[in-house]
Amino acid sequence: MDARKASRIRLRRRIVRTACSALDALGYDEVETPLLVRAPGQEPAVEAFATRFVPEMGAPAPRPLWLHTSPEYAMKRLLADGWRRVYQVCKVFRNGEVSATHNPEFAMLELYRTPGGYREIMDDLEHVCLACARAAGHLESIQYRGRTIDLSEPFERLTVRDAMLRHAGLDVAALADAGALRAAARSARFHVPDEPASWEDVFFSVFLSAVEPRLGMERPTFLVDWPARMASLARLRADDPSVAERFELYAGGLELANGFTELDDAGEQRARFLAEQEERRRAGREVYPLDERFLEAVGRLPPSGGVALGLDRLTMLLTGAETIAEVLLFPAVEEWAER
Repeated sequence: MDARKASRIRLRRRIVRTACSALDALGYDEVETPLLVRAPGQEPAVEAFATRFVPEMGAPAPRPLWLHTSPEYAMKRLLADGWRRVYQVCKVFRNGEVSATHNPEFAMLELYRTPGGYREIMDDLEHVCLACARAAGHLESIQYRGRTIDLSEPFERLTVRDAMLRHAGLDVAALADAGALRAAARSARFHVPDEPASWEDVFFSVFLSAVEPRLGMERPTFLVDWPARMASLARLRADDPSVAERFELYAGGLELANGFTELDDAGEQRARFLAEQEERRRAGREVYPLDERFLEAVGRLPPSGGVALGLDRLTMLLTGAETIAEVLLFPAVEEWAER
């Protein structure tokens, strides 16, 4: 291993320790939840790694289990059972995700709090990220991919609608169906998928090419108020139910975190999960079972918010790494390469 990578790995550990210390100081409790679960996340674009549980050797009917794609369901159950502020650092697993910024096994810092919603979670996350930046030697700014990113507080808050208008010239709030969005995007010379691609598919084909690479280039940016159809676990804004109280954090064009105010209506949550199951079915993906323990807990959730922060990507940002492989000891692209 070259000295530069070794230095990044050592700094990564300091970053993780600093994040945990910052949350401890904010009154969060560190917890640990199972990696093996009876039902993984339902997101249509996420594939889980499947395995089987054999209660005893030779049993005729092993039970299907999955490696979790997020500790979210279990951590929200803790909130429903009376925990106030919880966090954990763990590995999560998502099949088919290998790229310059993706590894099938990666490190997540996930945290939840009550009382609070997405605004309070953004404040806590900003505090954690700045503490990590300082631990890595960045006091006022970061140099990343040839740009200077200002670390002044507070971070920028930008709505999804304004970001799409600014960088793509499309008003997604006025383009409510897939056909209208597709036509407008093509008029603006974007290459977007044909029918029967969904509204979300068309949105992301524009967002990923024209918007995401430009986010957080001058200062870290919270991209807030996502279209309601794109926030399956988030509460809708009471004053504008067309958008959800969801955010993503970007710096240098790199997505670092995804969080929201938690949905606390069990019936609505079940309906959203069923819709996602149908979307998975139409796409030819495996349809996962519903997590009934989680759905029961949703109806008992206090007003709360949470976020998942990708620690590998945060380390990339704070060490100047171009790829996720540069901050992992055993990245998949090297471990699984043909010999």
